[in-house]
Amino acid sequence: MLSSVVLGVLLSLIILLTVGGNVLVCLAVCASRRLRCLTNCFIVSLAATDLLLGLLVLPFSALLQLSDDWPLGPVFCNFYISMDVMLCTASILTLLVISVDRYLAVTMPLRYASLVLPWRVAVAMASVWTVSLAVSFLPIQMGWNTVNGTVQNQGPGHPERKCHFELNRPYVLTDSLLTFYIPLLAMCWTYFRILLIARTQAKRIIRTRPTCIASYNCRNRSSTTTTSVPSVSAMTLREHKATVTLAALIGAFIVCWLPYFILFTVLGLKEHPDPSSVPEYSIVLWLGYTNSALNPILYGALNKDFRSAYTRLLRCRCPSYSDCGCRPSPKLPAGKGAEKRLQMLLSFRNWPLMSCA
Repeated sequence: MLSSVVLGVLLSLIILLTVGGNVLVCLAVCASRRLRCLTNCFIVSLAATDLLLGLLVLPFSALLQLSDDWPLGPVFCNFYISMDVMLCTASILTLLVISVDRYLAVTMPLRYASLVLPWRVAVAMASVWTVSLAVSFLPIQMGWNTVNGTVQNQGPGHPERKCHFELNRPYVLTDSLLTFYIPLLAMCWTYFRILLIARTQAKRIIRTRPTCIASYNCRNRSSTTTTSVPSVSAMTLREHKATVTLAALIGAFIVCWLPYFILFTVLGLKEHPDPSSVPEYSIVLWLGYTNSALNPILYGALNKDFRSAYTRLLRCRCPSYSDCGCRPSPKLPAGKGAEKRLQMLLSFRNWPLMSCA
């Protein structure tokens, strides 16, 4: 009895954190003009997806976990499983889109505004939801995920008041490759490339800036060496913060979802009749759900503007800024492109998002 109470409290906490955190992200963007820009559309989409997961899926998953009983019938059971697969897939694929967006921002900062246009953002989001629907409602409602080709949880042979997610080899391989393994490799590659570019630019600026300052002072015969150029130690600290943030992003994603998809793949290849009967399945499933509770922290609270908006909202103050909307980037003099890229790469306030300001 005590273990059930503890489990219920833990699952309720995950649900509350998922709902509350993602509501806070949406409110922060709505209430703060500084955050209302195209870049943060991906963050709002991620928050909305995770919020729907917390409202429409997690309560029923907790019901199954605590009682092992499904009183809502087979039709709603299949709808619930389809929603679960669709929203988890959309959340993962949105994380992939965010990584690609960040890759474009740091590799092509001067062209970023012309590359990431509203219609391209809309196409990216539509693609995310199309793939999510294609691997969830369509195969589950058509029975393509079962061994015998019939719709799961329906028919005389299925036990009443049970809700099972059946698997076969083609469905498991297609679903896991499209929704996890390929996105995981793509995210690792993009963030690894971002980290390499950050380090390369830092070394280049650190190596060239002292020479430029010395030659400037020699030409002007000035003994004053005051400058606003960041010191080597400051740049090293910024690089370290960016590295830690990158590690947190990719590390949380891997820790939360890799165990589930490994077990999901193994059970699917074995065509296990009821994966939920495996004790480890519920553990790794809820570990994956936890990623939706962590996303508001990892993709919101690590950004300075989001942190400020969170603080104002939690203090019951509407965020207000003197600047309205997102200011366009100022034109840079020749030779300042590398410095701008370095600032974007190493400034901790811009990870994992690029500030709208």
